Amino acid sequence: MPIEKIEFDSDGYRLVGDLHLPVPGTEPRGAVLLTGPFSGVKDQVAGYYAARFAARGYAALAFDHRNWGDSEGTPRQHEDATAKVADLRAAIGFLAGRPEVDAERIAVCGVCLGGIYSVQLAAFDPRIKAVALVAAAYNNPTLIRDRFGADNFAALMGQFAQIAQQQADTGEVSYWPAVNPEGMPAGNPGPEPFAYYGTERGARPGWENRCTALSVLQELTLDVDAYLPLVTAPLLIVHGRGDQAVPLADAEAAFAKVPGPKELLVLNTSNHIDLYDDDAYVLPAVDRAVSFFDGSL
Repeated sequence: MPIEKIEFDSDGYRLVGDLHLPVPGTEPRGAVLLTGPFSGVKDQVAGYYAARFAARGYAALAFDHRNWGDSEGTPRQHEDATAKVADLRAAIGFLAGRPEVDAERIAVCGVCLGGIYSVQLAAFDPRIKAVALVAAAYNNPTLIRDRFGADNFAALMGQFAQIAQQQADTGEVSYWPAVNPEGMPAGNPGPEPFAYYGTERGARPGWENRCTALSVLQELTLDVDAYLPLVTAPLLIVHGRGDQAVPLADAEAAFAKVPGPKELLVLNTSNHIDLYDDDAYVLPAVDRAVSFFDGSL
């Protein structure tokens, strides 16, 4: 499938992406906007899914959010949750202006942490006509606190406060590894995320194994629960039965909170990252999403 290198503006930042196009046709077609996991760049999970959506007839956009990959923004490798949703809104505007795209048939697909941003986008932007969440995170601060334990969570928040103060005093940005097989400190600690990002499996020129320490504060304080009841666009959740990073129960609880048309597909994965790039699971996920989008857009 042809890939067009594109640029668009978001709040004055130049964002860089890849527009995956199906075989040229005469009629505008539906489009899928991709947003992927924490620390990910467009050539990793988002691009992997975009190529497979394009192979099934959809225009698909994978791009680097501000501060990441080929896009502008500082501090580098900084997770800015509010800005990521703003970038997605700008990406809708870009897609809607493309002659290949039917502006009334734009969907969003979020993988892992991108699922939260997809929900936050769709809750308030009616230009999104359908949503797919694949191996998504379903964070809310209370859930995260309870899983860390109240004392550990409070200690971690204290550490972030110290980091923020140090940055205010010195102007120097503190960085942690994006993945660390030994555990904390990291944006994604443990051997499983390292098995993707820390090896040739996920290695890409635009990705660095670092994130700002305060990115992790952003990650841990995200809330999806407040937004799920506001999503009225048709919504598909695809999740792995063996996902330990985000237990299936989290996806099922999120599914129950969505008021509009919805579907749930559970795949027999052995872990979380199976749905990043293993076609035994990615292809069924994309097939169901395409079928869902065909019926919804």
